[in-house]
Amino acid sequence: MVLGEYLPFWNKLTERQRMLLKENAREVRFEKGMLVHGGADGCSGLLLVSAGQLRVFMISDEGRELTLYRLLERDICLFSGPCMVKNIQFDVTVEAEQESVVTVVPPEVYKRLMEQSAVVSNFTNELMASRFSDVMWLMDQVLNKKMDGRLAAFLLEEERLTGSRELSITHEQIAHHLGTAREVVTRLLRLFQTEHLVRITRGSVELLDEKGLELLAEDSLR
Repeated sequence: MVLGEYLPFWNKLTERQRMLLKENAREVRFEKGMLVHGGADGCSGLLLVSAGQLRVFMISDEGRELTLYRLLERDICLFSGPCMVKNIQFDVTVEAEQESVVTVVPPEVYKRLMEQSAVVSNFTNELMASRFSDVMWLMDQVLNKKMDGRLAAFLLEEERLTGSRELSITHEQIAHHLGTAREVVTRLLRLFQTEHLVRITRGSVELLDEKGLELLAEDSLR
């Protein structure tokens, strides 16, 4: 992986700082479904996605999951390393949704760069602010928007990510993304099917009426 293609501040680092990154960053491959970072279990550092797709989510005390956002190629994850940023306590779990290649920058290395470089520190603050904005938007969705609209928006997002109207996904997996119960997802999908918005088969959901789903998801699309 060419770090300079992924880090916008690369050209503003000193040669010594660049060498520090090159010598310590390591590339790790994850199979689909593998855990990349496990919540409060240590500090993984900075994650740079060079291939594949990661899912960042939270797990409640009752074991219910809620997807915060996805990380696609060229995305960067900082919440996997809360020890790098003072006063940030934000436990998340990161898993590979597809076979993925991730470059990991150790937390002590990135923290040293932040202390040495105002450019790196500013980039970090901007990235954290952007991710918190994503999370606050999601909290508004969870607290104030109807589940049928959120489900419709999720299906449309999955279509964009996969490039296919036929989504290979179970009701249980959808429930994990949306932070709800499988029974709720099943009930709503059956309603969508009755309205000819989708077709449900075992282990998949086919989108039949994108316009109808977009209308339903109006308040939950970004």
